[in-house]
Amino acid sequence: MTHTLTAKEQSLAKIFSDDYVFTIPGYQRPYAWGKDQAQELLDDLLGALATSPSSLSEAAPYFLGSIVLIKGEASPESIVVDGQQRLTTLTLLLSAIRATVSDTPVQTGITKRIYEHGDVVSATKARYRLSLRERDRDFFRQYVQHENGLQTLAQLNSPLPDAQARLRGNAQVFMDGLAKLQEPGLVRLVQFIITRCYLVTVATPDLDSAYRIFGVLNSRGLDLSATDILKAEVIGGIEPALRDAYTKKWEDEEEDLGRDEFGDLFSHIRMVYRKAKPQGTLLKEFKEHVAPAQHPQSFVDQILLPMAQAFCELRDADYASQRHAEQVNEHLSWLNRLEFKDWVPPALAFFIRHRQQPDMVLSFFRDMERLGYSMLARRAGVNERIERFSALTGSVEAGSDLFAESSPLQLTAQEQHQTYAALSGPMYETHSPRALAILLLRLDSLLSDGSASYQHDVVSVEHVMPQQPAPNSQWSGWVPDKALHQQWVHRLGNLTLLSRKKNSSASNRDFAWKKSAYFTKGGTTAFALTTQVLQYSEWTTEVMKLRQDAMLQKLETHWRLQGRKSKADMAEALLAELKVAGDAVLFELESSRHGLAAVAKENGIAFTVLAGSQAKLDWSGQPHSYLQLREDLRRAGALKSAEDGTHLVFSKDTDFKSPSAASATVLGRTDNGRNTWRLKGTSITYAAWQDNLPGNQPVTGRFEV
Repeated sequence: MTHTLTAKEQSLAKIFSDDYVFTIPGYQRPYAWGKDQAQELLDDLLGALATSPSSLSEAAPYFLGSIVLIKGEASPESIVVDGQQRLTTLTLLLSAIRATVSDTPVQTGITKRIYEHGDVVSATKARYRLSLRERDRDFFRQYVQHENGLQTLAQLNSPLPDAQARLRGNAQVFMDGLAKLQEPGLVRLVQFIITRCYLVTVATPDLDSAYRIFGVLNSRGLDLSATDILKAEVIGGIEPALRDAYTKKWEDEEEDLGRDEFGDLFSHIRMVYRKAKPQGTLLKEFKEHVAPAQHPQSFVDQILLPMAQAFCELRDADYASQRHAEQVNEHLSWLNRLEFKDWVPPALAFFIRHRQQPDMVLSFFRDMERLGYSMLARRAGVNERIERFSALTGSVEAGSDLFAESSPLQLTAQEQHQTYAALSGPMYETHSPRALAILLLRLDSLLSDGSASYQHDVVSVEHVMPQQPAPNSQWSGWVPDKALHQQWVHRLGNLTLLSRKKNSSASNRDFAWKKSAYFTKGGTTAFALTTQVLQYSEWTTEVMKLRQDAMLQKLETHWRLQGRKSKADMAEALLAELKVAGDAVLFELESSRHGLAAVAKENGIAFTVLAGSQAKLDWSGQPHSYLQLREDLRRAGALKSAEDGTHLVFSKDTDFKSPSAASATVLGRTDNGRNTWRLKGTSITYAAWQDNLPGNQPVTGRFEV
């Protein structure tokens, strides 16, 4: 009789016996336990052993958790669905005890729990209790399962793949810990492990139910990553004859990128498809928006592998081309220094489409650096960044002109102004130390014409003129006015870079000392910014202004900020245009509190809210004639409930006699629409717009004056 699932509590004597031959399948992640987990396991076992009675047969069982297997009832062959970390680490611990203990019968007894020697007479090969994934299998056998292998492993100095490096590190943890025990203690420990330590084995006979259990266990918090689950589902959906080949493709990319960055890649792919701020787990949204299990081979070949290759080139700034490669890689190296990685999804979407067009690649990443550093300077929040870069991804996929003025890749005139204003201000106060250092490093590179190389372990930002100069110091003599001191002390013109940690005791030293002993190292400085400072014999407001102007001009030229316009400049120009504009001026109303957005047009006869605009579900203010107006519109079908029932939607263009009647209908309360409605795309209110119109021009808002 075939059972869907069985569960048994079994000692390690049973686990590491002929009843089980464990195999780690290809879809499992690499060995991932680190030194902390290994040390914790050893400490827990030693702690439990210390409280056990002298006769171990009377000791309480010690529970080590559970493992999930694909296993038939009559066969020892067991595919490990969950539990490879425990089984691998326990095997490693047994091997470490075998390498530490000197008693030959004990060593032989441990070896029987790790593997059986082959027999020439019966023509049988060695049988291993546990076989790791193919990629690490031979390594594990040579250095862990075979006698005398562990001593060699601990002495290996060559670089190893992640999983094998963890095995080496954990082996050293065990060897160091066990070296503190005497021979009787070692024997007692291995006896306790084999006879009094237990695992619950959960066995299922087929692959399909194993995948279901795999997913359920992950949802209940066991240590499996989203990429492990996705790997199980994707590889499990590929026909058996091709699974090994696709497992190798998957694991090659995972090993090349490293486990953490491989997980980052999946987050970026999710954002390429999601194009919005994540609302759920990576696993859930990946399944919903990317749906890799529906076409698993296509996902690996057409999405994962191209994206992984592109990600490698972007991350390593390793674009190869006969033209522009050096310039492209410079832009990429500076993008990779940014505090945020929201630029990566649109960059991936672009790169896999246009990699073979070097002119376009150069223009794209030149403008991507401009956009990214503008956001850093303007301190754009995460929501703004996600919205902007998601829009850019959409433009890339739609084949839009990315270099048009209206493209999400380009800076608006107002964004250029905001960037320039931020760079002109007291940046030491307004920006984080890391953000400021990155901006100054970029400026330093531009001042050195790209010849500077930044490989310093420490880069810090230093004031030339101190933040709090001594009353009778030369600094106070150069800038005696406290207001001028505050105006200049935190701006670019007074900042420089050090290739060392800041020293607060050096801040107030005189200028000559700082130049010779603090700003230089061995008589030289690594930074063009600091070289500038060394050229001056005194540090006055004139010097700081001269330096500030030169620094801003360099950034203005590189990031093309010459088209900047302030909000006031833009409003003035827009109002001038609207004075002679024709009908149908557009206005918008947004309520972030209620998640509402509405658009309307004014033509002098009616204020018309456009179809698709949103309104609050219920009226929340005092009774008013506008409440009756809302009810009339609902009965007439002009206002209908949204599909999710959270708000109302205008089903058609709807005329109102005034902007206030429209805004009250939208907000569900009385409201002065002349102050609430704003010209679309600006902060200009309806009232300000109306005030700039000729007195005889008809507008509905005049009824409210």
